[in-house]
Amino acid sequence: MNFEFFIAKRIGQKQDQSQKKSGTRPIIAIAIGGIIIGVAVMILSLAILTGFQNEIKQKVIGFGGHIQINVFQSEDGFEQSPIDRRQDFVSKITQLHEVESISVYANKAGILKQEDAIQGIVLKGVDSTFNWEFFQRYLKEGAIPTYGFQRSDSVLISASIAKQMKLSVGDRFMVFFIQNDKPRPRKFYVSGIYNTGLTDFDNLYLIGDIQHVQRLNGWDKTAVGGFEINVHNFDQLAESEKAIFKNIPYAYKTTSIDQRFPDIFSWLELQDINVIIIVSLVILVSAINMTSALLILILDRTQMIGILKALGSDDWSIQKIFLYQAMFLISIGIFWGNILGLGLGFIQLKYGIIKLPEATYYLTKVPINFELSHILVLNIGTLVLCTIMLIIPTYIVTSISPVKAIRFN
Repeated sequence: MNFEFFIAKRIGQKQDQSQKKSGTRPIIAIAIGGIIIGVAVMILSLAILTGFQNEIKQKVIGFGGHIQINVFQSEDGFEQSPIDRRQDFVSKITQLHEVESISVYANKAGILKQEDAIQGIVLKGVDSTFNWEFFQRYLKEGAIPTYGFQRSDSVLISASIAKQMKLSVGDRFMVFFIQNDKPRPRKFYVSGIYNTGLTDFDNLYLIGDIQHVQRLNGWDKTAVGGFEINVHNFDQLAESEKAIFKNIPYAYKTTSIDQRFPDIFSWLELQDINVIIIVSLVILVSAINMTSALLILILDRTQMIGILKALGSDDWSIQKIFLYQAMFLISIGIFWGNILGLGLGFIQLKYGIIKLPEATYYLTKVPINFELSHILVLNIGTLVLCTIMLIIPTYIVTSISPVKAIRFN
């Protein structure tokens, strides 16, 4: 192995002079350039896909948490049957290492009326246990409301509802709720305006004090619609749900966010197919480019092959010489491909140069998400797959006759 590696290294050191004479330099440069572009495209494709998936997932989760606990008989609608918040399982669930936070909530459907405009909405009632980090991130105007012992009329509304209803921070408006077939009007005022870009959710949810829902439904202050749980690792959502389900009575059920919105998460999973196709095609093209370059290298070194065979080298030893040389060239392409792909990605991540129409993509700019494991797999996979595919063209060495090769010019 050391002998073949030494010969390959000597070929590399004298590569420039021989390439100038034989004219193979442009071929090698094109092959390396193809790998550079291919690796950069793969890194950016995966970074954009995972960035897009993470952004959409985080937005959907922000409206409903990772897992919800409700009464088992509750219908799958906007409103829930009451559950006493003083449950023994709450402390058990909080102690699970999978669980990040737990809070209570209750929904109430209604109609927002402002002058001649009306809009169907869902008031999501929360209290002091609610984690406002998500809405703080997407807050455009005003402030996050504070809920405590005394009932508050302040609510958080979306920018799309505010625009449609011509509302601003500090404005008051009326919402009509139906309870026992009777309209129950409630007056609120706008504490803050948020915009996540998810139109289906932004056009629906108002975030307000849970005490309004409790009073409208005739519940006492210990009754809530359910519990929302956030976990540390979304990739282990199914396992986390099973662990939580084991700690609750049979009268209650758990529902994960992907079960509540299967169409959205199925659509996001379909995006993986696009990247698999792109990565496969790029690796195939890169391997074909290197195959062409390797064949030219072998033909360019025909005399050397004849001399090595005459000195007693077997075919596989000579094949390994060219494989080492090809691996060296592939490594150069992978290195500069990483520089190009990561560089462009970090520029987009920091400056957001490429914008997106929010109404179509739910995002204002192309998202970027770099994960070290993805980059390592792409680099190692490209090197290994290209090298394996290059074993086939090296078999041309076995057909070269030492006598004819030494005379070859």
